[in-house]
Amino acid sequence: MAMPAILANRLRIPAIAAPMFLTSGPDLVVEVCRSGLLGTFPALNQRTSDGYAAWLDEIAGRLADHPGAAPFGVNLIVHRSNPRLQADLDITVRHKVPLVITSLGAAREVVEAVHSYGGLVFHDVISRRHAEKAAEAGVDGIIAVAAGAGGHGGTLSPFALVPEIASFFSGAVILSGAMSTGRHIAAARMLGADLAYLGTRFIATREALVPQAQKEMVLAAKAADIVYTPAISGVNANFMRRSIVAAGLDPDNLAPHGALDMQNEAKAWKTVWSAGQGVGSIDDVPGAAELCRRLVAEYEAAMRAAASDPFVRPAPAVGN
Repeated sequence: MAMPAILANRLRIPAIAAPMFLTSGPDLVVEVCRSGLLGTFPALNQRTSDGYAAWLDEIAGRLADHPGAAPFGVNLIVHRSNPRLQADLDITVRHKVPLVITSLGAAREVVEAVHSYGGLVFHDVISRRHAEKAAEAGVDGIIAVAAGAGGHGGTLSPFALVPEIASFFSGAVILSGAMSTGRHIAAARMLGADLAYLGTRFIATREALVPQAQKEMVLAAKAADIVYTPAISGVNANFMRRSIVAAGLDPDNLAPHGALDMQNEAKAWKTVWSAGQGVGSIDDVPGAAELCRRLVAEYEAAMRAAASDPFVRPAPAVGN
């Protein structure tokens, strides 16, 4: 595995604030990047490609006054039902976005377009098969979306998924799934991941674009309150049980949805709210900068504690 130099040299800790549909916007991205973590957002959080371009201009402009800030990234949905893909990719290339995170399809032409200006491409996967396709497409990093992740999560344990990907992929491996603290980020590193990918923890920040009621629901939820189902959008994802009920649905008897259609995704996710199983570790709604400072301190403390663990002993000398 290998951490790209552009990230290793500019991140305070190995962590990415994941791009969350209808949640991540310029304020969240800028505060995260200024704090030394990598901030991201989905291109589709803006309703038009022109709006997406305007957000890129805003973020780049606000970060220009902070030369020590971490890079930022965007998420592009590489799925046949996304009519904006080519237009948004063209805008991404013109703006030379440092990191592009692709989802729902690993396309070599997207990778080559981003590589043409020196950008990085990470692709999220839920299985070894998807990871192998991403590696064939030439991505720089693979995001292992393990069990318990918010959004379109997988079902595999990180202890299974990360080592399997690392066994054949020499690029960066990023772990996603139920992480909310700096200690969790340290655990991801101990497991062998290059970076940790935190989403749900950033829903409960002041800068997140979601309603206050959604943030409060995250605070009240526990892991057992998360429902994993394809019935909301057509692809398996994790949602908060209370939001399903509030939308007038029975979480234990959901009707089939049909195929994924990105043109209708906002309708589904606006009323039924996604979150990962890490909700049980979240009990406040700080500003993003304050949260990042906390994550940095927790991560550094965890790594110091690991280094001083009494079970970590020098290897015995090998005799002749």
